[in-house]
Amino acid sequence: QVQLVESGGGLVQPGGSLNLSCAPSRSIFSIFSSFTMGWYRQAPGKERESVATISSSGITYYADSVKGRFTISRDNAKNTVYLQMNYLKPEDTAVYYCRLRGVSARGVLNDYWGQGTQVTVSS
Repeated sequence: QVQLVESGGGLVQPGGSLNLSCAPSRSIFSIFSSFTMGWYRQAPGKERESVATISSSGITYYADSVKGRFTISRDNAKNTVYLQMNYLKPEDTAVYYCRLRGVSARGVLNDYWGQGTQVTVSS
């Protein structure tokens, strides 16, 4: 079992920045032969959507709505994934969730979610 610990949410004015972090409770490189970690968000009354992901090989994906403003990165030594969010807009307001999908050496797919962290963009 893996727990995902998120931090970095908060209240910020439009145009501001926040940096979210997600730290798995165990070394993902020692558990999974391949994995993808990412950030998803859910605004009130809306479905959860993918924001940005990064694979074990370093391939990144961004939703069109955040391209050029958000950057996902991974620090392998710290076993942590980050989401740097710049030029935040009110429509970025949501609960942001970290997700880890990993395939074990036996080919078993595991799927974990963090508890979520609130990001509010408002003046």
